[in-house]
Amino acid sequence: MKTNRNKYKLVVLTDLNPSTKTVLKSAIGLAKMIGGEIEVFHVKKPSEIVDSENQLSAMRTINSKHRTIHKEFQSLIRPLSEEYNMKIPYSFRFGNVKHEIDDFIKEIKPDILVLGKRRSKPFTLIGDGITEYILKTFKGVVLINSDKEVLVPNKENSFGALNSPKPFSDLEFAEDLIKHTQKPLKAFKLVKNSNAVRDTSETLDVKTIDYVFEHNDSSIQNLSNYLSKNNISILTIDRAGQDPDSEQKFITPNINSVISKLETTLLISGK
Repeated sequence: MKTNRNKYKLVVLTDLNPSTKTVLKSAIGLAKMIGGEIEVFHVKKPSEIVDSENQLSAMRTINSKHRTIHKEFQSLIRPLSEEYNMKIPYSFRFGNVKHEIDDFIKEIKPDILVLGKRRSKPFTLIGDGITEYILKTFKGVVLINSDKEVLVPNKENSFGALNSPKPFSDLEFAEDLIKHTQKPLKAFKLVKNSNAVRDTSETLDVKTIDYVFEHNDSSIQNLSNYLSKNNISILTIDRAGQDPDSEQKFITPNINSVISKLETTLLISGK
């Protein structure tokens, strides 16, 4: 667990679409729960703003866009910063989206990346394939926020866990998170044989209720239905893989399929 001198760093990656405010609120909520700090980062492709070959004209367009983006950030962040009493620095760059994100991550060294998810195009957040790219290259925790759920710092949130022998144990800030989680915790498991899994378990001295699904073509849809029925607003997923010594052998679904088919906000562990 980190001290106040070494807080968790959350970076919100945004393309400044209409859901950015919702994503930022969830990032603030998570930061408040675990003792973190937030920075917001935006990348714009030069081709999206410059359509002239004239260098002087192009520079004028870029300078104008700089001012516009600054105003957008100020109108978005200032009210939230005042409401939640939190400093929220922001920055943006023009360039290749993936390269600029890579460079920014190397500079800032965040513990958690926060992304938004669009209903119609779940993998086009700040450019084609960015969500998939982040999951492949970033080793830390990734929060993928739905367009309707917001993590609230001053109340208990409904968390669930997918395919984790000890839910939340793969998150360094698990104890802080559980303080803000409705009890009992709910664990969802995909297995070959549902009879081989216990109905209840313990994690971090907190009782957990297990929901077990036998793996088939409709597993993810069934999971989605149960998440909705149980009002689960945040589902944690362990990327590190299951314990080879565990008696419980889970079926690991394709994470891209999970992201695209579930409307729930997802908190994906580091590798």
